[in-house]
Amino acid sequence: MDFSKAPNPRKLQLCRTYFYAGFALLPFVWAINVCWCFEEAFRKPPFPEQSQIKRFVIYSAVGTLLWIVALIAWIIIFQTNRTGWGATADYMSFMIPLGSA
Repeated sequence: MDFSKAPNPRKLQLCRTYFYAGFALLPFVWAINVCWCFEEAFRKPPFPEQSQIKRFVIYSAVGTLLWIVALIAWIIIFQTNRTGWGATADYMSFMIPLGSA
């Protein structure tokens, strides 16, 4: 998608749509929103919709970072406590590794 050829109101609409789509537990959409709209929000000459696009890009970046931190925390907690949780952890696993180490 060539984001630069779209008119400014369309850019704002797409940025807003991807931001709200991220709330459907799709943090990858927020990451895409940051990648696609960063140039328009921070590197282009000022235009009327730019301040709103900036806001959505910043919020999308914060949302993405929060999801990454939460995912890494869950991975660390689960991997270090899996054997101690017994059958409960086994029910949460797709593949059950052999051994306890």
